[in-house]
Amino acid sequence: MPRLLTILDVALFVLGVFLVNRFVKRKSAPLPPGPRKLPLLENLLDMPTTHEWLKFAEWGEKWGDIVSVSVLGQPIIIVNSAKAAMEMLDKKSLIYSDRSEVVMGGELVGWKDALVMLPYGERLRKYRRMLHHVVGTPAAVSEFHQVEEKETRHFLKLVLAEPDLLAEHIRRTAGAIILRIAFGYDIQENHDPFVKLADEATEQFSLSTAPGGFLVNLVPPLRYLPSWFPGAGFKKTAKLWWETLNAMTNNPYEWVKEHMKNGTAEVSFVSRLLEAEGADLTPEREHEIKWSAASLYSGGADTTVSSIYAFFLAMVLFPEVMRKAQQELDAVVGLDRLPTFSDRERLPYVNALTSEVLRWHTVAPTGDSFSSRLSPSIDTEHDAAPHSVMEDNIQNGYLIPKGAIVIPNVWQMAHDPKVYSDPFTFKPERFLGSHPEPDPREVCFGFGRRICPGRILADASIFLSCAMSLAVFDISKSTEDHTSFTSPHEQTTGIIR
Repeated sequence: MPRLLTILDVALFVLGVFLVNRFVKRKSAPLPPGPRKLPLLENLLDMPTTHEWLKFAEWGEKWGDIVSVSVLGQPIIIVNSAKAAMEMLDKKSLIYSDRSEVVMGGELVGWKDALVMLPYGERLRKYRRMLHHVVGTPAAVSEFHQVEEKETRHFLKLVLAEPDLLAEHIRRTAGAIILRIAFGYDIQENHDPFVKLADEATEQFSLSTAPGGFLVNLVPPLRYLPSWFPGAGFKKTAKLWWETLNAMTNNPYEWVKEHMKNGTAEVSFVSRLLEAEGADLTPEREHEIKWSAASLYSGGADTTVSSIYAFFLAMVLFPEVMRKAQQELDAVVGLDRLPTFSDRERLPYVNALTSEVLRWHTVAPTGDSFSSRLSPSIDTEHDAAPHSVMEDNIQNGYLIPKGAIVIPNVWQMAHDPKVYSDPFTFKPERFLGSHPEPDPREVCFGFGRRICPGRILADASIFLSCAMSLAVFDISKSTEDHTSFTSPHEQTTGIIR
């Protein structure tokens, strides 16, 4: 039976980690440069508590494209350029695709079985193969174009009727599309139970992966404290959050199984996989199908929502872009119907506008949403997890040590003035002509074997929302709003709003 931990035990553990990290011999190459480390605390006080991508970009200006810091013995490598990120996370993806352990969120709450938290291995590959067959190629995604078009048309009607509820309509539509694709489920108009479950679970995921809220994420042996021990209230919280996650994962899955039994199930990610298994379905395979479906929903809705929020903001701030896109839509599509996916190839400016939405407003500014993992006091909407290195590696003459967390600063990559001219201006033209600027999709959906498996679906949803909205609406500030935008594009931490 584990012995009880005291404050002295915790202090000795932290000291031991520090001493091992400091004195165990590694290869002769130095770590990448970075802020000066303090005794014991190392760079703990340097870590930003909000808007971390700005601080990381500042460090990049001072120390270069690859920067290193360390917190309580945990080495952290920050990558500020697309070139370096691709050399490490793409070309060496075999050793840069692991995940580090997060005790509260992963082990105690249960997110360890979701795609985002899985360590690199066979189960991860199985999840990704399942998702690839359904949403991983343009041909696969095209089977769901009708669903996306139907829900986006409904979105337009909702906005027309209640424009003040724009944010709610965007979130409802994203949830409706993902739930329909994952489970064949049509959401209820108001306060749908599955949408509510997913919103609660993803919010709890965010909180449970933030060490600022749970010391057990920084000091893993605290997990062995009995629930009655002072300071172990996190165990009660973990149990409640596990129940939410369990309901989010099981309830829609069981709903599909029940409708398949009755012969009323719509074609979906889950129904296809269950039909393929038939009578050979094993408990392990069922676990994989259930959790990959939960990963599809929890990982997809929020990011698409954030991008569409950004589109509406950009149209308010840059009305000349809106007018130019509307002129193209009127000329190509006409005034008698709404644009569809079949029009996309004939709408180069609207296509470029979609690319600029992805670049201008970086949804996951630190790639896999580092956000609150090592910085305290950060409240996020949805966090993922950074890459972890599986073995020592030399990059540009620097040692990237085994177990290091690697954070790609995608915000900096998308706003680097050496790559994008006038990067804070919303300018779709940058992607047109004979010398277009780099496609932001190369960085904004992640890297290597952890690249977003639903990126083609997300891109299609964003394009359709932009095109259909521009075809029917003029977008501007409320006529009753007389305030001015003194700082119009402030961004929240995490999956940015």
